[in-house]
Amino acid sequence: MSFPDKEKRQKCWDSRDRYWECLDKSGDQMEKCMEVRAVYETTCPSQWVKHFDRKREYLKFKERIQNDGLQTACGPVASKSSLTVPRQRVYRQTVTTLT
Repeated sequence: MSFPDKEKRQKCWDSRDRYWECLDKSGDQMEKCMEVRAVYETTCPSQWVKHFDRKREYLKFKERIQNDGLQTACGPVASKSSLTVPRQRVYRQTVTTLT
């Protein structure tokens, strides 16, 4: 596979954006966006389609975590700041005890 030139890359990105826009409007129902998906798959290299699909899933996951917080089978997880333990200044303590 040769690397797509600027024009082909732009067409790929445009078709990806149209597909993602269709998914956003339809509530991620792929059935309503099959025609746009077909154009997306023919315009972009298959590795790019795979990458963009994974990227969209990651971005959706990230958005869900930021908006709703992390939910596990045991319930919501506390915020990151409440889970961190203050770091001890071991180096400074060691230096002061040696001098």
